[in-house]
Amino acid sequence: MSLQAVQAYFKERGREQDIVVHEQSTASVQEAADAVGVHPARIAKTLCFQGQESPVLVVAAGDTKVDNAKFKQIFGVKAKMLDPDKVLQVTGHAVGGVCPFALATDVPVYLDASLQRFTTVHPACGSSNSSIELTVEELQEFARAVKLVDVCKGWDPELAE
Repeated sequence: MSLQAVQAYFKERGREQDIVVHEQSTASVQEAADAVGVHPARIAKTLCFQGQESPVLVVAAGDTKVDNAKFKQIFGVKAKMLDPDKVLQVTGHAVGGVCPFALATDVPVYLDASLQRFTTVHPACGSSNSSIELTVEELQEFARAVKLVDVCKGWDPELAE
């Protein structure tokens, strides 16, 4: 049902034809990169954390890890990912297909600075075998991102396009 919600979301925006449903899994960053045919860093992974009062989503490049100190400085709490049941409840998407589109609740979405290296990135589309290629600007628009944050580490700034 989640993929259908995202397809409807993009249909309203004239972009439903851009969603790719893959024959293979895209549930992990590496699987998504293999399916799409890009470096894993270009996979835009959507992570769901508990904020101070309510959950928050952070969309980051596939080659990153969350930096706890940076996360706490921005959000005021230690980075704690939600369990899969809570992620499904908050986003409407199961782990492996979590994306910042057609969300079940009004959870705020933040884009991590690690994405800015790329012209286009590939977020999931609500299922464990779907994706869409978007510019970072389109991702920000379609995800209704609150703002750009810098909460990740471990990414290679030299890896860009």
